[in-house]
Amino acid sequence: MPKKILLVDDEPLILKGLKYSLEQDGYKTESAMDGEEALAKFNERGGEYDLILLDVMLPGLDGIEVCQRIREHSNVPIIMLTAKGEDMDKILGLEYGADDYMTKPFNILEVKARIKSIFRRSQPAVEAVEEKRIVRVHDLEVNCQSRTVTLGGDSVRLTAKEFDLLQLLITHRGKVYSREALLETVWKYDYMGDMRTVDVHIRRLREKIERDNSGPEFILTKWGVGYYFTDKD
Repeated sequence: MPKKILLVDDEPLILKGLKYSLEQDGYKTESAMDGEEALAKFNERGGEYDLILLDVMLPGLDGIEVCQRIREHSNVPIIMLTAKGEDMDKILGLEYGADDYMTKPFNILEVKARIKSIFRRSQPAVEAVEEKRIVRVHDLEVNCQSRTVTLGGDSVRLTAKEFDLLQLLITHRGKVYSREALLETVWKYDYMGDMRTVDVHIRRLREKIERDNSGPEFILTKWGVGYYFTDKD
């Protein structure tokens, strides 16, 4: 079955170019030109899209609001498109649950590379050995095959990148990863030195799995170096 992508942008030429190029690669696409239309299509389809390319600057509901509303019900990967280059705009998009962002104007080949990278990561991790398909630390359980997480028996909803980060850290307990190493390992492409992207994702992940952010139990900081998952049982 071809992957289905929802394209959301108020510029017809951008939509036309994305649609043509992605369908040439075998993807199935649908388009929306504002936030209300995007949410309507998402809800009508029961959230069956495999990925959403979502512009930040939309008439009516902006992309941030659309991203927030989708995240209330779905972990579908979302790539934010923004014409603004300021770091805070990029970080803000990630704060509200986006998996990635790209600044306009963008190269369609890079868009395709990012999409392929997300789809590749969303598959069950082949590098997780059999005995590590389910990893338990205290009352945190990570299923690497089904990409699900529970804490104290309750389901924890993570975005694709949040899960990738958690899986990497928990399957290499005690190993300290620098921000650069995390960008290279999890994002798998040049992120143009924006190390705060890692910090945002780590903070969001901690908010979901830690009981006390000021004294985390699972994801720890090695000051001046990076992050690691506790090796204490």
